[in-house]
Amino acid sequence: HYVQVLVCQHECVRELATRPGRLSPIENFLPLHYDYLQFAYYRVGEYVKALECAKAYLLLHPDDEDVRDNVDYYESLLDDSTDPASIQAREDLAMFVKHHKLESELIKSAAEGLGFSYTEPNYWIQYGGRQDENQVPSGVNVEGAEVHGLSAQKKSSPKIDRDLREGGPLLYENVTFVYNSEQLNGTQRVLLDNVLSKEQCRELHSVASGIMLVGDGYRGKTSPHTPNEKFEGATVLKALKFGYEGRVSLKSARLFYDISEKARKIVESYFMLNSTLYFSYTHMVCRTALSGQQDRRNDLSHPIHADNCLLDPEANECWKEPPAYTFRDYSALLYMNDDFEGGEFIFTEMDAKTVTASIKPKCGRMISFSSGGENPHGVKAVTKGQRCAVALWFTLDPLYRELERIQADEVIAILDQAQQGKHKPNINPKDEL
Repeated sequence: HYVQVLVCQHECVRELATRPGRLSPIENFLPLHYDYLQFAYYRVGEYVKALECAKAYLLLHPDDEDVRDNVDYYESLLDDSTDPASIQAREDLAMFVKHHKLESELIKSAAEGLGFSYTEPNYWIQYGGRQDENQVPSGVNVEGAEVHGLSAQKKSSPKIDRDLREGGPLLYENVTFVYNSEQLNGTQRVLLDNVLSKEQCRELHSVASGIMLVGDGYRGKTSPHTPNEKFEGATVLKALKFGYEGRVSLKSARLFYDISEKARKIVESYFMLNSTLYFSYTHMVCRTALSGQQDRRNDLSHPIHADNCLLDPEANECWKEPPAYTFRDYSALLYMNDDFEGGEFIFTEMDAKTVTASIKPKCGRMISFSSGGENPHGVKAVTKGQRCAVALWFTLDPLYRELERIQADEVIAILDQAQQGKHKPNINPKDEL
C-alpha cells in the first residue's frame, strides 16, 4: 500500500500534464514552464530571474545547448556587483527535483526488495529535440532575440526522415489485399479485408456491449464530434480487467488484445518498417446514430483531421506541434460491422474538402495509413444504427509506447504462465489492472 502511495505521488507530475480523457501527457510540460518564464523575464529586463529560470530548466535538461547559451547571455547582462555564480536555479524546482530523485530511489529499492519490476519513465521527454514552437515562446520577437544573442530558430514543419515503402508481406493467410496507396489516391495507404473473421467480429461486438462506457476516450463527452451521435469506447486493459472479473468472457477480452497485435504486425510488415512499431493508443469505439436527429444532416461523424499534426486547410499546411500527438507515425482502423447507414471513412486533400477516397466499413476490413498531413481523413455521418471499430495508433519511438498496453502485456504474460501451469493466476486487479 505504501509503495503504491509513493508511486502515485511520484507520478503526480505526469498526471498534472495529462488532459482529462487522454492517456499521454503533454510532452515536456513542466520544463516548458521555466522555458517560457526565462523569456518572459528577459523581455521585461529581469535578468536575475531569467537566469534562475534558465538554470532551473537545465536541472531537467542539462544538455540543452540553447538554454546553456541563454545562461551565458543572461550572465553577461548582470550588473558588475552581481556574481553570476551566486544565482542559483529556482528554489521551487530545485526542491522538487531533489524530492523526485529521492522518491525514485525509494521505489527502485522497494521494487528490488519486494520482487516486482519497476522502470522509471522519462518524465521530461523532448520529442525530436526541443521543438521550434517551444524554442521561442509566442510573442517573442525572433529577429530581436537573435540580434541580442538569445538562441532562437524560425519555425519549420518537420519532415518524415524515413524511407517510404510499402507492399511487404501481409503475414496471415486469410488477409486479402484490396487497394494500395496509388489506388487510394494518396501516400502510405493500404486497404485490407478479412483481417477478422465473421465469428471474431460477432465476438468482439458482443464484448463491446459489456465493456464500453459512454464518452470513454473523449474526455467523458457523450457526443464529442457531433451532437447527432453517441460515442462509446473501451481500452484493451479495461477489457482484460472485465474478463478477469468475469463481467465478460476472458476469451473474448483476450481476442481484443490479440487482434490489435495482429493489426500491428501487419502494418509493420506491409509498410516495410526498419524498426519496431509500438502501440501509442488502442481504442474500441462505437458511434450510434441518435434517433430523431438525422434529418437533413450535413455534418461529419468525425471532422477532417490528421493524426499527428494540426491541419490548417486554409494554409494547406499541417503543423506538427502540441496539442497534436506529434509522436504518432501510423494509424489503422479495423472495422467490426456493416449493419448501419452512412459512416464511410474518407481521405481528403489538405483543403479538408476534396475527397480523394471513400471506404465503406465492413466486418474484417482494415484501413491503415501514415499519420501525418499527407493523409487528412474523417468519417461521414452515421445516420442509422451503430458503427463499431478498433482504432489503433502506432509510434516508432519507444518513449511514447502506450502505458496501458505495457500493463496489458504484463497481464497476458501472467495469464499465459497460469495456463501453462494449469492454475488460477494470482492477479490483484487493482494492482495489475
